[in-house]
Amino acid sequence: MKFQSLIIIFVFFCISKINAQNYELGKVTVAQLQEKVHPKDTTAPAAIIFKKGRTFFTYNNTNGFSANHVYEFKIKIYKKEGLAWADQKVRFYIGYEKLNEDRLEFSQGVTYNLENGSIVKTKLDNQGTFKKKINKYWNEKTITLPNVKVGSIIEYKYILKTENIVKLPDFDFQYEIPVDYFEYKTEIPEFYIYKTILVGRTPVTSDSKIVAGSQSFENEHNQTSTLYFRQVNSLFSGKDISPLILEPYVNNIDNYKGSIQHELERIRYPEQPVKDFTMTWEGVASTIFKDENFGKELSQNDFLLEDVKKLLGNVESLNERLNIIFKFVQNKMNWNEENGYYTDIGVRKAYTNQTGNVAEINFILINMLKLASVEVSPVLVSTIDNGIPVYPTRTGFNYVIAAAEIDGKQILLDASHKFTSPNILPLNVLNWKGRLIEKDGTSKEIDLYPVSVSKEFSNTVAKLDASGKIEGKVRVQRTDYDAYTFRVENADKNQENYLEKYEEQLGDLKISDYAIENKKTNFSNPIIETFSFSSDNQSEIIGGKIFINPLLFFTRTKNPFTQEKRQMGIYFGYPTQEKFNLNLDIPEGYVVESIPTPVRISTEDKAITYIFNISNVGNKIQISCIKEINNSIFAADEYTGLKDIFQKILASQNEKIVLKKI
Repeated sequence: MKFQSLIIIFVFFCISKINAQNYELGKVTVAQLQEKVHPKDTTAPAAIIFKKGRTFFTYNNTNGFSANHVYEFKIKIYKKEGLAWADQKVRFYIGYEKLNEDRLEFSQGVTYNLENGSIVKTKLDNQGTFKKKINKYWNEKTITLPNVKVGSIIEYKYILKTENIVKLPDFDFQYEIPVDYFEYKTEIPEFYIYKTILVGRTPVTSDSKIVAGSQSFENEHNQTSTLYFRQVNSLFSGKDISPLILEPYVNNIDNYKGSIQHELERIRYPEQPVKDFTMTWEGVASTIFKDENFGKELSQNDFLLEDVKKLLGNVESLNERLNIIFKFVQNKMNWNEENGYYTDIGVRKAYTNQTGNVAEINFILINMLKLASVEVSPVLVSTIDNGIPVYPTRTGFNYVIAAAEIDGKQILLDASHKFTSPNILPLNVLNWKGRLIEKDGTSKEIDLYPVSVSKEFSNTVAKLDASGKIEGKVRVQRTDYDAYTFRVENADKNQENYLEKYEEQLGDLKISDYAIENKKTNFSNPIIETFSFSSDNQSEIIGGKIFINPLLFFTRTKNPFTQEKRQMGIYFGYPTQEKFNLNLDIPEGYVVESIPTPVRISTEDKAITYIFNISNVGNKIQISCIKEINNSIFAADEYTGLKDIFQKILASQNEKIVLKKI
């Protein structure tokens, strides 16, 4: 086998020779146990002294090569908040059809404490280890280290054995606490070429070399044989990794966490054709489409024909046909809370049971739309919690939706959730790009982020009296994703509980005559709330003058962006427009002494705009305030400007209207 075949692709790596320090389990010093705070981060509740990982392959004559992943941790507890690190959970996959289940075992769990100047060890026993089934795909093992207190050092080891060599487990080296040192060794036989990807901004030191490898195994004649080959040994390491701090407006923190990832790109066995796995997105989509639980299921529509005929009757409009079928599937089918782009029990059985996974429900939708002569295709998606597949990868997708096209316009559909509507998807699906698969198995990239602006429009008519009491009526209208979010968040709340929290949220005002439209029906239409209100705490009387916030109870008082620097992008989910109109009657015997200054603020590219206008004629004050966020996501290096514009908006909304007696 040629030397070129042994090259492993390193993406974004800083490569150099290193000599790893000797970090071992079982070695703890009095000085480490006496340490009161982390030397480089005194606020840290705990720190990972080291994390080590090793991936190596073993071979048997029946199943071929398997992967073994060994991990070792040593953690120091500094504060009470760090005690949670005594509990460790690891999930492992059991949902294979053709592979044996993964196996996971913990070992060498020990807690170290300093008692009367001596180091005392407490070992983990079987009572501190638990196993539970998460679902039919995943199991989870949990350990609880014993006798853990502030000042303790804990350590443990586990090994994951798996026949899945297509996607190696991610090696995370950044957490919400500091990591003093990490190293990750891989020993990969020359037959397997992996794409290696570094996630995050932390520089990683790496080195690789080619060495001789061998595996002894028992052959079909029960004789011991040895397989000789070359392998690529790699070492990745780093020191003083700063914690990843959770910041507001983040879609998935794991997208920014320091991590080393490997995905199989090519297999080159001796005297056999090369087998490519994930070279291009087109190849990925084609591989998925050819699976019988994908492409074949998209042609299973004969059992749906009669229902489609009954539903549509003489309906000619393609848009109307789409809406009718979408509502039918959404109402008939119940999601079993399992994602995926492959069917499990198949569309026919799922339709009969009226229950299925995401693929089954949306494939039923696609098949019915095809029968209705609507052009429609499946779209592969990675949900927000699954991360962003930057490089071509089959395992990067975990969801499938539908994309219809009518009169040249694309309509994205997901019938598995109860409050969605055409072009309104579940929020966790709004994740960068999707991969639309054509009927011939070819594919193309499409945007998932919404283009249209979701709006929240509040119209308030109010009257203020001389005692500072204010009464009035409010109409709030929410469209698109603002309406969808409202429905999801309040689906299980009764009106009494909702109003109690809403009154508190708006500053303890009293709400009466409340009514709502389109909360549980007509999901394509806006949510409309109307109510009357009264409040004694929306104004202040000081020295005979009345001070009022111009936006009343809709005033924002805190900037969500308070950090000096930002590590992660700022994610708003979808473009929004907030519009507030107020007509306020001031009490008899008072005039306006001062009103806030009209303001117009925007970023250079108009990604964020804010307009505040106010006027006073006689005893009436009229206010109009509009804030637009026209991008779904902003880069971290735009944070300072974003923070500044939000601070200016805050200052504008908190400048008072001042009334004085005549």
